[in-house]
Amino acid sequence: VSSTSAKWIFKASFEYNKDCLGLTCPAGSHGANLLCPCVFPGENFEQSPLKRTFKSKVLARYPENVEWNPFDQDAVNMLCMPKGLSFRTQADQRDPQYHSFIITKEDGSRTYGFVHTFYEEVTSPQICSAMQTLYQMHNAEHASANPPSSSSSSSSSSSSMDSLASSLDEADSPTSSSSSRRAGGYDSSRDTLYVSKALCLIAPMPFMHACRRFLSQLHKAVTSATAPPLPLESYVHNILYEVPLPAPGRSLKFHGVYEPIICQRPGLGELPLADFPLAEAFTLLGVENLVQVFTCTLLEMQILLYSQDYQRLMTVAEGITTLLFPFQWQHVYVPILPASLLHFLDAPVPYLMGLQSKEGTDRSKLELPQEANLCFVDIDNHYIELPEDFPHFPNKTEFIQELSEVLLSFGIPTNTGRKTVALRQLEDDGRNGNLAGEELAVLELLQGNATLERLQALTKRTGVTVARVDALRAGVKAQSIEGQGGRTAAEEEELKNAKLNVQLREVFASRFTTMFADYEAFVIQSAPDLESWLTNREQMHNFDKASFLSDQPEPYLPFLSHFIETQMFATFIDNKIMSQWEEKEPLLRVFDARIDKARLYNVRAPSLRSSSYQRCSILKESAQAIEQRLMKIDHTAIHPHLLDMKIGQGKYEQGFFPKLQADVLNTGPTNNKWSHRTATAQRRKDRHRQQTEHLTLDNDLKEKYMQEARSLGKNLRQPKLSDLSPAVIAQTNWKFVEGLLKECRMKTKRMLVEKMGREAVELGHGEANITGLEENTLIASLCDLLERIWSHGLQVKQGKSALWSHLLHYQAREEKLEQQAESPVSHVPERRKSDCSIAMPSLRVSLIQDMRHIQSMSEIKTDVGRARAWIRLSLEKKLLSQHLKQLLSRQALTKKLYKRYAFLRCEEEKEQFLFHLLSLNAVDYFCFTSVFTTIMIPYRVVIIPIKKLSNAMTTSNPWVCVSGELGDSGIMQIPKNVLEMTFDCQNLGKLTTVQLGHDNAGLLAKWLVDCVMVRNEITGHTYRFPCGRWLGKGVDDGSLERVLIGELVVPSGEEDSGRGCRTPPLQRSPSQTRRISITSLSGRGYKLTSGQIQEAIGEAVNNIIKHFHKPEKERGSLTVLLCGENSLVAALEQFFHHDFKSARLFQKTVFVWDFVEKAVAYMESADQMGDLQETAEPLGMTCQSLCHYVNAINSTPRNIGKDGKFQLLVCLGARDRLLPQWLPLLVECPVILRMYEDTALLRDRTTVNALIGVLETLHDFPITLEASLVKGIDL
Repeated sequence: VSSTSAKWIFKASFEYNKDCLGLTCPAGSHGANLLCPCVFPGENFEQSPLKRTFKSKVLARYPENVEWNPFDQDAVNMLCMPKGLSFRTQADQRDPQYHSFIITKEDGSRTYGFVHTFYEEVTSPQICSAMQTLYQMHNAEHASANPPSSSSSSSSSSSSMDSLASSLDEADSPTSSSSSRRAGGYDSSRDTLYVSKALCLIAPMPFMHACRRFLSQLHKAVTSATAPPLPLESYVHNILYEVPLPAPGRSLKFHGVYEPIICQRPGLGELPLADFPLAEAFTLLGVENLVQVFTCTLLEMQILLYSQDYQRLMTVAEGITTLLFPFQWQHVYVPILPASLLHFLDAPVPYLMGLQSKEGTDRSKLELPQEANLCFVDIDNHYIELPEDFPHFPNKTEFIQELSEVLLSFGIPTNTGRKTVALRQLEDDGRNGNLAGEELAVLELLQGNATLERLQALTKRTGVTVARVDALRAGVKAQSIEGQGGRTAAEEEELKNAKLNVQLREVFASRFTTMFADYEAFVIQSAPDLESWLTNREQMHNFDKASFLSDQPEPYLPFLSHFIETQMFATFIDNKIMSQWEEKEPLLRVFDARIDKARLYNVRAPSLRSSSYQRCSILKESAQAIEQRLMKIDHTAIHPHLLDMKIGQGKYEQGFFPKLQADVLNTGPTNNKWSHRTATAQRRKDRHRQQTEHLTLDNDLKEKYMQEARSLGKNLRQPKLSDLSPAVIAQTNWKFVEGLLKECRMKTKRMLVEKMGREAVELGHGEANITGLEENTLIASLCDLLERIWSHGLQVKQGKSALWSHLLHYQAREEKLEQQAESPVSHVPERRKSDCSIAMPSLRVSLIQDMRHIQSMSEIKTDVGRARAWIRLSLEKKLLSQHLKQLLSRQALTKKLYKRYAFLRCEEEKEQFLFHLLSLNAVDYFCFTSVFTTIMIPYRVVIIPIKKLSNAMTTSNPWVCVSGELGDSGIMQIPKNVLEMTFDCQNLGKLTTVQLGHDNAGLLAKWLVDCVMVRNEITGHTYRFPCGRWLGKGVDDGSLERVLIGELVVPSGEEDSGRGCRTPPLQRSPSQTRRISITSLSGRGYKLTSGQIQEAIGEAVNNIIKHFHKPEKERGSLTVLLCGENSLVAALEQFFHHDFKSARLFQKTVFVWDFVEKAVAYMESADQMGDLQETAEPLGMTCQSLCHYVNAINSTPRNIGKDGKFQLLVCLGARDRLLPQWLPLLVECPVILRMYEDTALLRDRTTVNALIGVLETLHDFPITLEASLVKGIDL
């Protein structure tokens, strides 16, 4: 069956901005069965035939072909009439419509199309009778299906996503007067039938206004009562071959059919050409909404625009992408998505697409495949839906304020709140110039009204302005003045739009100039030549992200850390690096020039880290440049003239657009002064230039490298809009699958490298290069990738998160099976069981159990949030790959939920994907614990006594208190004779210390504890707190409570993948060897040399200094550095133990604390006798402070032993910067002679002075002590 109608496109090769022109019209006299309906998904055949749409086709194009730019017939056909062909009768509205479109080629180059659609009378009797037949069939079916009472002819279609595609042209709904006739249908004897036809001009640059005016004049030439001065061919030939592209920085005037048309092109140093009216985009969305959508675009989310009007979709899409300067959108870009291509919304990649809405269709009926990362923009209702928790644009409030001021200066109000749609449309119409006399009428009304005039005078006196009236008056006055200036109102409107456009764009551009003023300093130029750079592109780090972020103001970080991970930023940096060997990319050239200029004017160093807002300073200049070009025309093109046509050619009938003479339009003139500048020659030159550069590379190879380098990370560039055979759709999906796998590989690799990088630093290799902020960004982008993978190829969408919805299906199935079997689900035994956890019961691995933990968290309100929390938890437990493998092992479920081509049903890719995720087990994440800080978490505590040496039980009443980075559990009594307990407590974060003690009651009040184990029952993280000491009076150092320092236990069953590259363990607690008293130390012959001791002190102090140089969120536990293994306390204890005389008599153990107590006692007695009075005043004060601290520690109600007291003294001395002052006092004290050998380090003055120097370096840092260390001490 042939189609009723189609389009023609005239296509040209010339250096001006038009490549082609097109139109659709009825296809002459075919048989009566020739109406071929355009069947889109969800098309509803209940619709009356006039409301259905039919297939269109290209009728003609001029010229037939252009060698360097092949004509894409399918794409043009689809985009000229995205919904297909429609019919009307004389009773319907038939106003011409204008819209534009864009075709993005696979290499990223763009072609613009400008379309003027109008209705033409159908002259073919066959088509009229075919339409009548369709109506009779429709009415017959309707009568049999419905009782006469409900004779509505247009029932609404189903509410699936596809229904939106049912391209029924309800936008042009019939007027009420015609509805009665519509019910009766179309009658060929009574009604005139009209069909849509389109003229299209295709151009390489977006000269939107010029093309619009040319097409409307061309159409007017056909519809006006008098014939145009010349045949239509002359005008078409003129614009195809005789109107050149304006040179950069110049303006050009050419002639349409009735009046001249002006277009201008920005100079090389200005922002690139953008002719779509930004004011309209801001008015449609409101300033704040537009800034939010702009932010989503920068962060490369999925953006779906939704409007009834194609031109609005195009205006908003082009507006937003224009504002990205100096960056460019790198992903799928389809501002008008034809109804037949709705499956593109399934694309699991970032996209910016526009979808035409049907009149009266509610947003709630629109079922989209994936919404976890979607920004939905309902243009007609001025409403947007944003993805969850995305960062705000820096200085958003001041930025919006500045944009609003620019808009107001052009008389455009910015208070776009939620008004009623009808009023809003009326206003829009006024702004679009559809209600020409309205402003004047309103002003006349206001001026003629005495009461209003008095009111206005009163407001003027009180200093209040009636803004709208003033604006109206100014506007009308300006119009009248402009009228006198000899320019038409349309030209004035165009000038105003152009000036406003450039000023709004300058405000955006200046934000980036400020934010990235120093970006060059962080670009890493590592390759010697282009060839080696292109071959190793994927392995190279091109930008020092960590240093860049550390240089930025704190409030900018959430946005910038996400933005520098995007493809558009990566491409920008790639272009910068390639500019050493190639000509600079135009946007980059303009941007760099601006940064250089800004540097000349103000040296940026002082304001480097300031987040104060800098307004754009060049608004006036930028508007003047455009104004000068439009006022003073630089070039005028040749006027249209008669062509060499045969007699009788070029005639046509009024109201019908004719078929033009192809022979005169297929070739251009040869004697034209512009002909030597034809585009063909230009393109050839460009090609030649590209080929002569880098002769080192074999050309094919180079082209391949270039393409790969440029497309790195772009999963799929532009989908083809034309050929829609199943094979092509399958290939597109295959590309998606490959792209997702590649993205997964890149992301997991990046996460590993960054994490390993930081851990290498903790092990002492190199510099840190990841911050908590960056880690969060990477994890968020992993969550986004998983959502996109899970939403690819979904059969039916349920809920906003595809991953969570799959998990819920799995949970329901498993729980059902569980009930049927009446036995627990078979679980993989938990591998988090460490050798040392003798009594810690194993935690079972259970996907369902982890889901239940998330479901019980009242803090998370949405499915997307739950999915993200579940991913974070699985990542922290190192079970992400295992859980997802288990989820996908239920193949029947996967088949039920996913189409055949879905990523999750490609076996090989799925395996590789799970393997990439498995590699993340090599590193430790705390991404769940550190984010959900307020949730309640069950903890399990197990106390492990040393069985051989003591009765495992004690008669006293033991207690425990667990502390972490986020708080402590408070003191909890342990039931007698029980060594294990569980408790619920608000998230403590990473655990740091455990206080363990007892009340010394009963006969067996001594307790020898090996260690305490504590496990977070949700994340499975287990911490070991070594003790290896007695708790009891008269045994060991007489301590009834001890503060134990924790270490994270690494599961012994760690998979092979993680074995070689495990996270280094955190610093360990005081080891047993050190903690057992000195007698046994010397008994074992364990003795550090003086060199080793001094080295240990230096190392301990160094670690504390490094701790404070890290960003605050990265620091980890200071307690470990003060009291853990290799800590400051441990090193100083070794120092004090060096050649300490241990009393052999009666084997009574002597502790360092005994020395400190004796020294203090000596000082106090000397003080009473007045011996210290002669000493200098400061020394006396220091002496008092030491006595005061020691007495306070001794009088504390806590029963900490002698080693515990020494530890406390060192910590307090470090905190209050007193250690270096106390040391000389202890050294001077005569007690030292009795208790230390002559060779002791403490008696060597140079060593002590060196130690004092080392300790003084800690004075620059604010040392704060954990509450568990200083409980009960008030100093």
